[in-house]
Amino acid sequence: MKTVPLTPELHAYLVAHSTGLGPDATELIEVTPGLTGMPTMQVPAEQAMLLRFLVAALGARDVLEIGTFTGLSAMAMASGLPPGGRVVCLDRSAEWTGIAQAYWKRAGVGDRIELRLGPALETLAAMDPTETFDFAFIDADKLSNLAYYEAVMDRLRPGGVIAVDNVLWSGRVVDASDTTEETEAIRRFNDHVAGDPRVEVVVLPLADGITLIRQNRAEASG
Repeated sequence: MKTVPLTPELHAYLVAHSTGLGPDATELIEVTPGLTGMPTMQVPAEQAMLLRFLVAALGARDVLEIGTFTGLSAMAMASGLPPGGRVVCLDRSAEWTGIAQAYWKRAGVGDRIELRLGPALETLAAMDPTETFDFAFIDADKLSNLAYYEAVMDRLRPGGVIAVDNVLWSGRVVDASDTTEETEAIRRFNDHVAGDPRVEVVVLPLADGITLIRQNRAEASG
């Protein structure tokens, strides 16, 4: 095993040696715990950097996010878009996304982000059948991960990519004594995706674990 244990000092080093997110994102990271009382719901800086990188590297024009919270990941992805690109955010909380909208505007990406409030599965089902996406990020309630995944696959363009957060669940996915509902749901999701012939999958030990899923073009076209 060559994975390096991530100490606080090493984490600070890797963040410092990556392209920064900008002052507005940095402030959002700092204020979110005090404004919400839920610091663990926010993606860490390095994960936001990865999402921005993927959106830009893939040349994604239409991005979908399920689970927005205070908006850091959406802000990062919007900053990686080409001209005319958009991020469609699905979330239930007007309170937390109100914070997000204020920071999106300050960061100059508010015009690239469309927020749709309501249960994500209902919002997805109500979308125009022609509305499709190049990239999607799923970071919402874990019990619905499988349902989100299948709904997004139906709207993913050939060769599109899905990123899913919290797939290692603080290591609890390999703890046989943990049979809680959320842990079992994450295990089912991970097993399902790993065995899905429609996709190629890589699980990265970044933050709480992130799975990258690429739709096979042959499967999409066939």
